[in-house]
Amino acid sequence: MIITSTCVLRRGSVSLLTVSGGRRADTPMPVRESEALILRSFPLGEADRLVSFLSRSEGRIRGVASGARRTKSRFGSTLEPFSYVRMWFYERETRELVRINQCELIESFLEVQRDYAVSLALALMSEVSEAVLGEHEVAEPNFRLLLLIARAIKAGAKLPLALAYFAFWTVRLGGWMPALDRCSRCGAALTDRALMARSGLFCPNCALPGQRSISKEVLELARRMASGKLEDLIKADFPAAAVEEIKDQMLNLIEQHIEKKLNTRKMMADEAEPLT
Repeated sequence: MIITSTCVLRRGSVSLLTVSGGRRADTPMPVRESEALILRSFPLGEADRLVSFLSRSEGRIRGVASGARRTKSRFGSTLEPFSYVRMWFYERETRELVRINQCELIESFLEVQRDYAVSLALALMSEVSEAVLGEHEVAEPNFRLLLLIARAIKAGAKLPLALAYFAFWTVRLGGWMPALDRCSRCGAALTDRALMARSGLFCPNCALPGQRSISKEVLELARRMASGKLEDLIKADFPAAAVEEIKDQMLNLIEQHIEKKLNTRKMMADEAEPLT
């Protein structure tokens, strides 16, 4: 954008620059309204909060909630992690961060996060979502996935299965899921077992040294996740080892694609007690 004049007008403490076509840079856009899930929030300055959220209609966005840390803030508890809210915000043409005007709480997941294992699980989901979703790229299926898993955990679903389902569908929505029924090299049907690499699943005849073996139980569970509803999977009784393996394999794929380790995953691994 080419600035054609630099007449600085003072309105209070805001400077406005006139740009080509007679428009002014840094002018606020119309206020937008959207359902959103709060991914993370951080203190900013003395009274504000920096908020990362997933808008149902606008994608992953970062914004500033002015005065959110004050005792009598109008935001209340709406900016807590995984709050499901209706949000009003606007952006300026030259700013990366939007301004959050107002939040209305639709559903809270704060109480369930008093359990440390649950708080780590939701934090992992937030970290993954921030890493795999581009800013301002609409990701409505990912929004629905996060809300589905959070509600399932709130209702008492076992954390390993909930996280395995989340990681599986994050990989699938990202387009990184290999074919689950055919060898990626020769096309042979995968029946009893397979071997996994970043480029796909392979039959024993096409396997290369160093590839990790995938059991028949894990293959069957992955296929159930691809076609079944979470509410039905929760009622079934799957081997704990198969659930853990699905979760770990999918998180490995995510880390390979984002090219970094997930901090929350390491925190979960450092826990003395496994997730239940």
